[in-house]
Amino acid sequence: MRSIVRRDSGASYEEFLTELAKQSGIETPSREDLARVDRKRKKKTSNEDWMSPSDPDARIAKMKDGTTHLAHKAEHAVDMETGAVIAVTLQAADQGDTTTIKETLAETAETVAHLIERETEKTPEQEPQVSLNPLAEMVTDKGYHSSETVLAAQQAETRSYIPEPKRQRRKWAGKTAEQKAVYANRRRVKGTYGKRLLKKRGELIERSFAHCYETGAMRRVYLRGRENVLKRQLIHVSAFNLSLIFRQKLGAGTPRELRNRRQQLIFVVLSFRTKSERPLVASTGSRTFRTPHRRDQPFFGSALPSPNFGGFHHGLLSASDAQAKSGSDCSAACRPSTAST
Repeated sequence: MRSIVRRDSGASYEEFLTELAKQSGIETPSREDLARVDRKRKKKTSNEDWMSPSDPDARIAKMKDGTTHLAHKAEHAVDMETGAVIAVTLQAADQGDTTTIKETLAETAETVAHLIERETEKTPEQEPQVSLNPLAEMVTDKGYHSSETVLAAQQAETRSYIPEPKRQRRKWAGKTAEQKAVYANRRRVKGTYGKRLLKKRGELIERSFAHCYETGAMRRVYLRGRENVLKRQLIHVSAFNLSLIFRQKLGAGTPRELRNRRQQLIFVVLSFRTKSERPLVASTGSRTFRTPHRRDQPFFGSALPSPNFGGFHHGLLSASDAQAKSGSDCSAACRPSTAST
């Protein structure tokens, strides 16, 4: 923002404020004087008066977090069935949604027509798998709602599902066509199918924006010019569409996820191998306990091998008593019972 200049004279922001201060009677204005003069002005950073000398295509816009930056406006058109991005447009940031949607819809129709033409050339004997009516339904957020947009969608035989923002009661005198289109759109939005589409839109559209601009770190660009920014944007969106194909074919859409899947596969194989090498488990009734199995002794149900303790010495008994009992009492007392409970 500090690099913006006037469109008419090319003066910087500080030079412009200095000239205004001198015109108001301050010969040598200080920083406080310049801030005071700037505070009283209206429309301080209008795009009609200011521009970026390094990027004339960028526009001064207020971001969602409240800050003001030089920015571009990106829009995605996403397929509601697969989640793939069909069209991408990069437009001026000072234009409203109701204005930019026209170019996005036109780009979408052109892209789908190109896909139909390519499938017809590759397989002329088969019907194209792409829908012949690409704009049968249009789902957007409430920022795109206007009487002109809804009426244009109805004239193009497109079923619009655009939530209507809170407004005062409107007057429809002389606007019968707009009234019918708006009421029909409102009825569709309130239906069960419309609510399901809006919920799915929030899932698919926001996912593409998150992958391209949040995870893809394209929220802030260091390129200059609309053409260069659009090239970078197309690369990001192409990678996003490729990830959908990889996720469908390989089960993983990113290299990191594919690496994790390989690690999980190795872990499953090792776990299965470990389980197959575990010792046998003998069950007596409702109790289960682990017993060592020796290959030299067969294992038949309850015929468990008797353990060899080699003598048991209790601290309260003398050496002679312990030696006398080690051969008789200990073997009977320490042998596990095989009775069913």
